[in-house]
Amino acid sequence: MAKPSLPQGTRDFNAATVRKRQYIFNTIRSVFEIYGYQPLETPAMENLETLMGKYGEEGDKLIFKILNNGLDNAAKNEKATEEFTKILSGKNTPFITERALRYDLTIPFARYIAINHNQLTFPFKRYQIQPVWRADRPQKGRYREFYQCDADVVGSKSLVNEVELATIYATAFEKLGIDVEIRINNRKILAALAELVGDEAKLTDITVAIDKLDKIGISKVREELLQKGLTENQIDIIEKYLTINGTNEEKIKQLTTLLAQNEKGKTGIEEIEFLLHYQLNIVIDFTLARGLNYYTGIIFEVKAKNVQMGSIGGGGRYDDLTGLFGVPNIPGVGISFGVDRIYDVMEELQLFPAEVQIGTKVLFFNLGEAESKKAFELMQELRNKNIACELYHEQTKFDKQFKYADKKQIPYAIIIGSKELEENMAVIKNLQTGEQQTLQQKELLSFGF
Repeated sequence: MAKPSLPQGTRDFNAATVRKRQYIFNTIRSVFEIYGYQPLETPAMENLETLMGKYGEEGDKLIFKILNNGLDNAAKNEKATEEFTKILSGKNTPFITERALRYDLTIPFARYIAINHNQLTFPFKRYQIQPVWRADRPQKGRYREFYQCDADVVGSKSLVNEVELATIYATAFEKLGIDVEIRINNRKILAALAELVGDEAKLTDITVAIDKLDKIGISKVREELLQKGLTENQIDIIEKYLTINGTNEEKIKQLTTLLAQNEKGKTGIEEIEFLLHYQLNIVIDFTLARGLNYYTGIIFEVKAKNVQMGSIGGGGRYDDLTGLFGVPNIPGVGISFGVDRIYDVMEELQLFPAEVQIGTKVLFFNLGEAESKKAFELMQELRNKNIACELYHEQTKFDKQFKYADKKQIPYAIIIGSKELEENMAVIKNLQTGEQQTLQQKELLSFGF
């Protein structure tokens, strides 16, 4: 029999890891709730037509498609062979697949709004914490199955929403202890750049290439733009844009000069300046592109300082995302937290609090039938006070029970032998300090575990 293994790009999580992940989830969730966002969940799978064409050419390639039921029998016939040939050539066919695993949480959210907009109160603020799947090449910080934590508000064009989302980022990462840089740009500025080079139709090509700047460098970006049909002169203009630097104010001044009287560029700059007036700790980064097609205004990206890791958060404004589903004119803006990368950053920087690892707080030793019966009774009383307890599963030597507690990092042991049972007493041992004391059994309920 072959050795069992996991699908590439997926992971098992042991108790210690799950507790750390839950710490991240709960911290971010608490911030979402404070800001008035309410929870939402959507199915793991969506209709393929819901997802395809929403993430750009590169994103569409990473969508996990699900084979239709019953194809084991259908694959034997000529029709199946013909349809599989279409799939292998990159086309889609409902005969083979009509559904796919969700790529992100934003498009399913837009689909939810399109279906339920008549029942919702706008502005509608929701958060969502669920796994997503991408057929990507696994590497450090990049997995095929991973969680996202999203917060979105739809039904409002107010830039105060962007201010609030930037503050949510700052608050959540401060609570997690991660020193971050929150970067912003504006898709209107990128659209203005495409107009400046005289080829608005190349906006997607330009943004996809710029989005790779950190990974491949300016020379490779130039090569990719040449391959997309841009001229050397057009690429020179783009490179001039990409080399804008300095303080936020200096960057805006340089961009204003470059874009001159372009109206889209002017609007994009004004929107960025609106956020700056709120004294937010943000950095303007005109190389930030976020290659997804649906963004229309301010875009965000968050990177952790003092660690080599890709972005741990990102998002932006999408003023007609529901229009993709036949419900136009519902503006929205949202952000996403990359939980798996956040976990890796916190592990590398040792930011998890020690108490996160504590599960069971008290182990009752099993020293006989009558003793364990009393121990179980007391254990239930402690559990009713939200103190996590265990009773060792069988009567055995002290040494074995102590080793069990040590391996599970249980901080306290309660020992009730025949003498303690007769006198209604209990021995409490602090397994970290070795300190031991004897109390009346009723005093256990007020003991400071």
